[in-house]
Amino acid sequence: MIKHKAVMIGAGLANMASAVYLIQEGHWSGDSITFYGIDDYGSNDGSAASEQAGDYWNKNHPHANTAGFVARGGRMLNYRTYVDLMDLLSRVPSVTEPRMTAAEDTRDFDARHPTFDKARLLRRGEGIVDAGRLGLDNRDRQLLSALVLMPEKDEERLDNVSIAEYFKNDPHIFTTNFWYMWETTFAFRVQSSAQELRRYMHQMLYEFTQIEHLVGVNRTRYNQYESIMLPLITYLKRQGVHMVLDTIVSDWEFKDTAMRDEITVTGLELTDARTGRVSRIDVDDETAVIFTNGSITDSASIGDYHSPAPENMDYGLSAALWKKAASRFYNLGTPDKFFADRNASEWVSFTLTTRNHLLLNEISRITTQVPGNALNGFLSTAPVSEMGTPDVTMSIVVHHQPHFTAQKPNESVIWGYFLYPRRTGEFVHKPYVEMTGEDMLHELVGQLGMVDPGPVNIREKESEIVDSVVNCIPVYMPYASALFNNRAKSDRPLVVPRHSTNLAFTGEFVEQPYQMVFTEQSAVRSGEIAAYHFAGIPMSRLVKTPHYDKDIPTLVRATKKMFA
Repeated sequence: MIKHKAVMIGAGLANMASAVYLIQEGHWSGDSITFYGIDDYGSNDGSAASEQAGDYWNKNHPHANTAGFVARGGRMLNYRTYVDLMDLLSRVPSVTEPRMTAAEDTRDFDARHPTFDKARLLRRGEGIVDAGRLGLDNRDRQLLSALVLMPEKDEERLDNVSIAEYFKNDPHIFTTNFWYMWETTFAFRVQSSAQELRRYMHQMLYEFTQIEHLVGVNRTRYNQYESIMLPLITYLKRQGVHMVLDTIVSDWEFKDTAMRDEITVTGLELTDARTGRVSRIDVDDETAVIFTNGSITDSASIGDYHSPAPENMDYGLSAALWKKAASRFYNLGTPDKFFADRNASEWVSFTLTTRNHLLLNEISRITTQVPGNALNGFLSTAPVSEMGTPDVTMSIVVHHQPHFTAQKPNESVIWGYFLYPRRTGEFVHKPYVEMTGEDMLHELVGQLGMVDPGPVNIREKESEIVDSVVNCIPVYMPYASALFNNRAKSDRPLVVPRHSTNLAFTGEFVEQPYQMVFTEQSAVRSGEIAAYHFAGIPMSRLVKTPHYDKDIPTLVRATKKMFA
């Protein structure tokens, strides 16, 4: 059903993409599009800590130290797979590189700084692990091959099957270098969805052949807010798009019809996040409502150098609105599958800012590589997992510097995360979720000290490193892995549900054929589909998705890699 105006619920990447396609492909006027959202960071965030400290999520948890920078998370790019994202970025100018599009900016930077990770895994007693040896046995290979060979029509066989359940007769796989790298490259857990693992094995199959070096990974010039989100925001504002932030869309009004499966939004309730004042807007027959129905950064909260990040127990705002719609209509999915089990989804991350490059240089010495290549995972030597196996304890990403345009020349920024935040540190004996920024710094130096080849161990420089710290900001994210939660295909709505006249869903909590979640690719494609639907553009004009699982040379290389 063709529309001529749009209300965007959520100001993240998916809805930004939808607006760009409505303007450029649907030939809409920018001022016919209005965004409502808490903020415009999306999941591709990054800013000075002082900017985020006063945001909605942190207003009840003020901190004294707001120096330095913070990124709640970060996601790696992949040109070969993220075709919709690169198409989108080719449509808007870079905000940091004159006369370049945002896509050209990213390709230019990446060509000058290609990824080749020489220290993907590190372990006490081994130092840099030979991760090219995946460590798979025949049972592992058989079960992984079954995922690769499973056709899409049979995918529902994996409804509500966790990775642990799929490999229940093969616990060996959780002790392999393959699992440690896959777990930390893509943020899977043993309780995550085997259905989603199948999609990754299909869409990222070629990355399987080079996972130990991450040579297929591409990165933006700066943090993803400045290199991805800000170009989109700047372009859309110049087109006259309305951005209404600090606003919660808190309830729906739907048309009451004889056929109860017809979905027509007629109004929205708005709540001012600063004052609590409630208002409403009408949605007329000319207007589409495009809704990002879940966010992995919802309910996130930040700490500081001397304070752990408080656990914000709020149910995700966007998911709460989704839940209200799903309670009325039977085909809109099951929000609680993703937002009611924090044990399956929570992370703690940290952003460390230093006033010199001492720590950065020490990490480069230990890992034998320059900043910009690394996703370093530190492996335990003792069993730490729920399955009684060794596992990755923490991971760090050492960015090319500067990671923020406002960084001073002498400053360094390093990001890290704990995929299992209830586990206890090896050097700071408390759960990661209870650690202050200072605790996380000491845990990091301790982990680096265990793999330091010398001759002078980094632990001997610990006090000097501590003196260099501007801030280390822990971030609690209760839903960071929610999109991987164990599920059935029917637990997520389609981008345009059946019998919907004006409501579409976008983001990572929608069901799209073949697409894998946790990627800018799936977010952008959902927005593109919604835009094409409401602008009356044939779906045949969508960006073509490559299928490397059908590519014979890729399949041959993957088969050979399984025996490494």
